[in-house]
Amino acid sequence: MSYNISRRVPMPFPETVASVKKALAAEGFGVLTEIDVQATLQAKLGVEFGPYLILGVCNPTFAHQALQIEKNIGLFMPCNIIAYATGEAETVVAAVRPTVAMQTVGNPALGTVASGVETKLEKIIASLY
Repeated sequence: MSYNISRRVPMPFPETVASVKKALAAEGFGVLTEIDVQATLQAKLGVEFGPYLILGVCNPTFAHQALQIEKNIGLFMPCNIIAYATGEAETVVAAVRPTVAMQTVGNPALGTVASGVETKLEKIIASLY
């Protein structure tokens, strides 16, 4: 199994990002952070880089469940979803698989929470068109 859930979306980058945010909200996720990698690399290093966005997202219900099981799980929060342009009319959207990430924690009780988050992330990414 891959460590990520990803999909090539046949839409320009701005429209894809808007669709991702809408799909996240529909599944109970909020966007806590937004990192414009393109702008950051330009400002800090003076290098050109294509559109690339990191969204730090959180579903409060799942976050609360995970924190009750494992206090240090906040080190894995928020979940990151990336979007980057591969052309003018194509964008890749990807998220880490929570079930894979939680294996490093070594607390089997997190499995149900990780599976629930992963199911929602799979649904979000699959819904993009």
